[in-house]
Amino acid sequence: MTDHERPLAERGRMDAPKAGRRLTDTGLSFDLALCSTAARTRETWKLAVQEFPHRPKTVYEERIYEASPGELIAVLNETPDDVRNVLLIGHNPGVQALADILTGAADGDVRERMGDRGFPTAAFAVLSFPGRWKSLEPGAATLRDYWAPTD
Repeated sequence: MTDHERPLAERGRMDAPKAGRRLTDTGLSFDLALCSTAARTRETWKLAVQEFPHRPKTVYEERIYEASPGELIAVLNETPDDVRNVLLIGHNPGVQALADILTGAADGDVRERMGDRGFPTAAFAVLSFPGRWKSLEPGAATLRDYWAPTD
């Protein structure tokens, strides 16, 4: 079995619905979910989205698998302007590096928690960005929230 086809571990199966509930608790409504084509991210998304009040449009994107932060920014830059909130379901180390790069040197408790825990399976960061998706670049976002299953 290749890494791309590796299934989600039991811990991930337990944590994904918790992440879905916690994302729902943020009050955000997602317009679009961009999900890696890897088996474990597809399964994570399938379990998490069941907790959402409404399912956003989902695009399974091959480029997210093993992507660098720059490659992830390029994928996000293609998001249409009418899409307000995007959920990216991807992999480490790229996703954690992306959150670090987009939010720059932001301080505070949320940044500290994210740095201490990293991005275990089902963890998420909520970033805000006031511009158009095609202008998303390093340092342009603000880290608003972070959650890991150990919280």
